[in-house]
Amino acid sequence: MLDLNAVPIFLAVVEQNSFSGAAKTLGLSKSAVSKRVSTLEAALGVKLLHRSTRQLHLTEAGERYVVAAEAAMQNLQEAEASAGELQSKPQGHLRIHAPMSFGRLHVTPHLPKFLTTYPGIQVHMEMSDNWADVIEGGFDIAIRGGALPDTTLIGQKLCDLKSTICASPEYLKHHEIPTVPQDLKDHNCLTSTHYVLEREWNFRKAGKTQAVRISGQFSVNNSDALREALVRDLGVGRLPTFIAGKDIREGRLVPILSDYEMPARPLYALYPDKHLLPAKARVFLDHIKEAYHGERPYWDDW
Repeated sequence: MLDLNAVPIFLAVVEQNSFSGAAKTLGLSKSAVSKRVSTLEAALGVKLLHRSTRQLHLTEAGERYVVAAEAAMQNLQEAEASAGELQSKPQGHLRIHAPMSFGRLHVTPHLPKFLTTYPGIQVHMEMSDNWADVIEGGFDIAIRGGALPDTTLIGQKLCDLKSTICASPEYLKHHEIPTVPQDLKDHNCLTSTHYVLEREWNFRKAGKTQAVRISGQFSVNNSDALREALVRDLGVGRLPTFIAGKDIREGRLVPILSDYEMPARPLYALYPDKHLLPAKARVFLDHIKEAYHGERPYWDDW
């Protein structure tokens, strides 16, 4: 097998025209240098150098090999420099995976400023509610909500994803506003079936948890569609606050039972390696963390 580490040793011998000179330059013993060159010749199956007590001469094969080896070493140095630039300078293609609704509402709007700040970066974002394999899919960062799977990926928490019970002002004009969770039994409760069919909602207050069975005329596996039904006065529903926040601030939806807590999920940025994270990914993480305002993200302000 060819020992690639022997190639620069051989080139040093040629440059110094001496085994002892190459040994001194490389900080090796003369015998070690001679052995590595001999190993290289054996692997190639050709003589590269004619040795004498006074000088060295390249064989015809050696002359050809020097030209090709020097070009290869130059290419390798350029490759190392090119790869190193991605590690130190924000540039290159950044591949991001994000959930559909969250990506549309809270990743895409922050990209124009990010790309203006870092013109050397090109973003490819894939949005899907299915969990993608980060490494196999070639993603630099995946944004995911929920408990982390058993994985070798690094997870950096961005914030908590909360949900709220809400309805439109018009719906609440014609229906008594719930004051305790049990009141929801008298309402048309619209439900999400994204993961499983919702048959009950869990509430927590003063350290106690209570579950309320709910029913209604409409269920859907997409939170945007659920939000559309709510703003059109169909009933009461549970929405992620990252979807409901803007409608609540602008008066299209009204939060209900706000003194009760509902289960929250952590939002993570996942990436393959903590220590070798490329600069393009580091600056993107910093950008969205600053945009989300930490533990209480901007969409929870109403």
